[in-house]
Amino acid sequence: MTRLSLRHRLPEVVLALAVLASFGWTLYHVHAFGYLPQPFVFDTNDSLMDWFNPAYWANNPGVYDVWRSIYPPLSFVFLDLTSLPSCYLQSPFYARDCDWLARGVILGTYGINVLIAWICFRRVDPYSAPMRTIAIAIGLPMLFTLERGNLILIAFAFFMIAHGPVTRSRRWRILSAAVTINFKPYLLLPVLALGIRRDWRALEAAGIATIAIYLASLAWVGSGTPAELASNTAHWVVFQGAQVWNEVNYSTSYAPLTMFRKLDLPVMSFVPSRIVETIEWLVPIAIRSTQLIALIALAAAWLQPRALPAHRVAALFLGAYLVTQSPGGYTQLFLIFLILLEKWERAGPATAIACAYLLCIAADWPLATILDVTGNSWLTDRSVTASFGLTAGHFLRPGLILVIVWALSLDSLARAVRAHRERRPSFGLAVA
Repeated sequence: MTRLSLRHRLPEVVLALAVLASFGWTLYHVHAFGYLPQPFVFDTNDSLMDWFNPAYWANNPGVYDVWRSIYPPLSFVFLDLTSLPSCYLQSPFYARDCDWLARGVILGTYGINVLIAWICFRRVDPYSAPMRTIAIAIGLPMLFTLERGNLILIAFAFFMIAHGPVTRSRRWRILSAAVTINFKPYLLLPVLALGIRRDWRALEAAGIATIAIYLASLAWVGSGTPAELASNTAHWVVFQGAQVWNEVNYSTSYAPLTMFRKLDLPVMSFVPSRIVETIEWLVPIAIRSTQLIALIALAAAWLQPRALPAHRVAALFLGAYLVTQSPGGYTQLFLIFLILLEKWERAGPATAIACAYLLCIAADWPLATILDVTGNSWLTDRSVTASFGLTAGHFLRPGLILVIVWALSLDSLARAVRAHRERRPSFGLAVA
């Protein structure tokens, strides 16, 4: 590697070291205090329960009419196939300690994700691959997903196959995209990049595969019809609207901050009303302006479908969604992967990549302690008193996603303008 290239990689090396240091801090915190610090979930006995709660219902009746799940049926097919039924006769918490197969699948899937990420980044840029793999493997979004045992672990592997340089086979990429949608329906948005690029056959095939997988999983589970999913989702929206603190704690969007006044916790004792009023005024402006610039960039990509790579268009779709609302902080994992497929060149991509690394730092700066929760920590099997409250991350992380969308959008517009000089814009449904 030349001296020039070393200087070019230095920012990523420094950022990767920051991610590595934050991972070390997290391990120290668990060893010293017995629990994971913010922004990890403050219920220290709830580790892996995003996996074992639905796994319990995959092995018992009532998943959609009693538990009122919003997960498509494929999640329960997968959990049914990767669990030990005898462990689910009592409770999800009992199953967590009993089902060694499920715990093995969680750890195995994590390892597979890291391997696939390495393959993708190695093919994009061998020199930056180690740093970017570190960011994915031990960055906050992946650690948060792993601690929760969220099914994003499964979806992410297929997401990298669908949107990364893992395989040249269109069939595997299309099938993987369909699987991601059946695990996490909002992952339809990155697939829409196929339409912007006029790849109608691939988009049609992805749609057919998505429906086929859904119908097959629906037949397997015996429930999870569109009407059930719509009804349960409406119920979930109402329920989640009352869980303001869970939304604020690790969010992709500033939208939850506008609900500060609805918090049952004494947040208003620590945040001056003037700041709250400013947040309520600025947040809608920030969200709407970011949606607008992303929409303009996507329109430019439509006019010049060859100007942008598919992963860039997918990142614009997903980034605009995450700015609008937060489906959970761990969903940043998908956006960060797409960003790390970019090359560190020009101001826009370099800024977005730097922000992606910053989002991977697994540490926070406490501003005020709001509550102390005493309970058992499943990770360390001891009684702990966990302190949680307002942190700098509540305000910085959604802002970094805003910066990412703006940086990629402005760079996309510049690339589209340059493309206009070489070829006429395409207004039809076929690539000119």
